[in-house]
Amino acid sequence: MYFENVAALLAMDGHGPYVWAAYGITAVVLLLVIISPLMRKRRLLLQQRMQLRREQLQPGSQASAEPSTLDLSNQG
Repeated sequence: MYFENVAALLAMDGHGPYVWAAYGITAVVLLLVIISPLMRKRRLLLQQRMQLRREQLQPGSQASAEPSTLDLSNQG
């Protein structure tokens, strides 16, 4: 092993704070890249579901007279 103990690994000859900060920032960015589209999809599906309900509950609208072809009930 290159480092003699865990303290030396974390310190990395004085470069540890920079190296570990870079790893931390990279991890945060990767998590955001993964989580952000999932949150957007969830929010979009919720908005579509709410709009569909509003259209179905609106009196005199065509949406309440016709069955909906957009089925979002099985979407997570």
